[in-house]
Amino acid sequence: MSQEVKITLPKLGESILGATIVRWFKHTGEYVELDEPLLEVSTDKVNSEIPSPVAGVLKEIFAQPDQELKVGDLLATIMPGKEQIGEKSAVSTAPVMMSASSEPVKDMAGFFSPALLRLAREKGISLDELERIPGTGQGNRLTKKDLEDYVERKTQSKPCPAAARMAMTSPPIPSHSPEIERLKMSGMRKAIADNIVRSFYEAPHASLIAEVDVTEIMQVIAREKEAFLSKHGSKLTITSFVARAIVKALQEFPLINSSLDGDTILVKRFVNLGIAVSVDQGLFVPVIKNCQRLKLAEIAKAVGELAQRAKTGGLTPDHVTEGTITMTNFGMSGVQIGVPIIRYPEVAIVGIGAIQKKVIPMENDMIAIRSMMYVCLTFDHRVLDGMYGCGFLGALKKHLEMDVNLES
Repeated sequence: MSQEVKITLPKLGESILGATIVRWFKHTGEYVELDEPLLEVSTDKVNSEIPSPVAGVLKEIFAQPDQELKVGDLLATIMPGKEQIGEKSAVSTAPVMMSASSEPVKDMAGFFSPALLRLAREKGISLDELERIPGTGQGNRLTKKDLEDYVERKTQSKPCPAAARMAMTSPPIPSHSPEIERLKMSGMRKAIADNIVRSFYEAPHASLIAEVDVTEIMQVIAREKEAFLSKHGSKLTITSFVARAIVKALQEFPLINSSLDGDTILVKRFVNLGIAVSVDQGLFVPVIKNCQRLKLAEIAKAVGELAQRAKTGGLTPDHVTEGTITMTNFGMSGVQIGVPIIRYPEVAIVGIGAIQKKVIPMENDMIAIRSMMYVCLTFDHRVLDGMYGCGFLGALKKHLEMDVNLES
């Protein structure tokens, strides 16, 4: 008889240590072809389909939708071959534990998944206490929701002294009020949140803001956009100019394009520029690889293609990994100034605000109406000093104000 094949969560990219199950495409007992998608998982970067490494029958599923797993955790087992598993098959479609006499034990009350044990440790629940929590899953198995409900009840039953004092003067709003809408975070949203929290608390953030005159760029865009689109098949936008300026400024200040590994700074000689794209599910950051080799027209084409892939669900893990620095354009929503959070493990992110017309005093004591834009640099203060960040921001400003060449 063929040996069953264990399916584990693969490494989906650099710095991706885990994922959340979104959905299964197959059920236990169903036949799956080689390389046929088994399930979909979500990370803070992108959703991915995991294919079957063998052809056979899906014997057992160990991870359920919304469950968070680490790379290497068990997802399922597959029995190679084409035999379908019927209702009376010896292969069980639910997890069972074997006793010392090798008899299957139907009651799963004492079985806890690795993900459940991790959650229990995070919530301060001991194994003895965990075993006393009644389970509602198959075979009385304890589910993640059972544990979360137990923790919530436990927390509500033991209010802290401060909360008790507040309750005497201001009764809390009940969390289950009909006037409160409860929205469960999606797998992607939770993954994004975990990555942001890790970045914010691990890296001491510092930010610098400069105002940039982009009048010349906006005039070029207005004058050349139709000819540019006809010639290159892509739109000419401020994003492409900013991307090129970032690459040029990094040549003068390479530490901005690095990451931190323990006490070692890894300076990248290539620029893999991530560009944040807002979609309905959250935020994707597709990466333009080796951006330092590209001219403005090539950058514009890459920006357009990746943005389209992000909005239509066409991104793969390769499109969103190995970034070295990120830019985000919150100005598209009309916001003038924002302070973005670094994407771990990068050490810097550039945010650009909305372009507005302003009356500006010129060098000859004349005044003029100019197109102005705020640019923010947020950086990891462990790696970079403030003056180094000022130097980079100054170089970025210089390239945006002086380099409007469409051919470079």
